[in-house]
Amino acid sequence: MSRPPKARVREAFSRAAVSYDEAAVVQRRICDRLAATLAVSGGRILDVGCGTGYALDLLQMRCPDARLVALDIAPAMLVRVPGSWVRVAGDAEHLPFADAAFTAYWSSLTLQWCDLGRALGEASRVLAPGGGVSVATLGPATFRELRHAFAGVDSHRHTLPFHTADEVAQLASTAGLLAVDVRNGRETAHYPDFRSLMKAVKAIGANQVGAGRRTGLLGRADLARAESAIEELREPSGLPLTYDVITLSAHR
Repeated sequence: MSRPPKARVREAFSRAAVSYDEAAVVQRRICDRLAATLAVSGGRILDVGCGTGYALDLLQMRCPDARLVALDIAPAMLVRVPGSWVRVAGDAEHLPFADAAFTAYWSSLTLQWCDLGRALGEASRVLAPGGGVSVATLGPATFRELRHAFAGVDSHRHTLPFHTADEVAQLASTAGLLAVDVRNGRETAHYPDFRSLMKAVKAIGANQVGAGRRTGLLGRADLARAESAIEELREPSGLPLTYDVITLSAHR
C-alpha cells in the first residue's frame, strides 16, 4: 500500500504546525479516548507522532510514575511541544531506540501515514516483554465525502489508502504482538461550506495522499462540480467529514 514520500509528509506537517491545534478538533476527541485506555505503572512511554504534544499531559496524569518520550517526524511540531518533555525527531518506521526500551507504545492518528507492518514491527521491537500498545489509526471510510465529491471530476487520488480493521489486526499479529484487540468507531466533523472543509484538511496536514495525486490546480468548473457533489451529503449540522477510527490494543 503506497504512502506519500516521507519528505512530503514531514514538510506538510511542519507547515501545519502553526494551524494544527486550532483545526484538530476531531483529533483531540480521538486522542482523549485513547489516552483514557492507558494505565502504566512506572517505566517509559513512547508517544509516536506526538504533534504539538497534546497527549503528553493526559498520559502523565494517567501514568504519573512513567517517563514520557515524545517523537515526531516534523521538527516544527516538536518545537511547539510545551514543557520539558524529552523530544525526539524520528520516523515511526525506523525508531531511534534500543530494543525493549519502553513499557508502553502509544500513537494517535499517525500510523496511517506509515507502512503499517513496518511501524508495528518497530513497536514490537522497542517494547519490553509485557509492554503494551495503544494505537488509533484510520480506516477506509475516512474522508469518504471527499472521494464522493471528486468522483465525477477526475480519476486522481484525493485521500490516502487506508487499511481495514482486519488488516490492522493481521499486521499486528505478524509483528509479534499478542492479545490483539481491534475496534472500529466513527467521528464526524461538520463544516459550513466546501471551502472551509478543504481548508481544515490542509490545516491538519492531511492533504498529502501519495502516488496518484493531482499535481495541478483544479479549475473553477471542476471545483464547482466537486462542491455540487459534496452538497448532496449536507446534514443539518453542515457538510460532514468522516473519520473511520480503528483502535488497536495489544502487548508484547
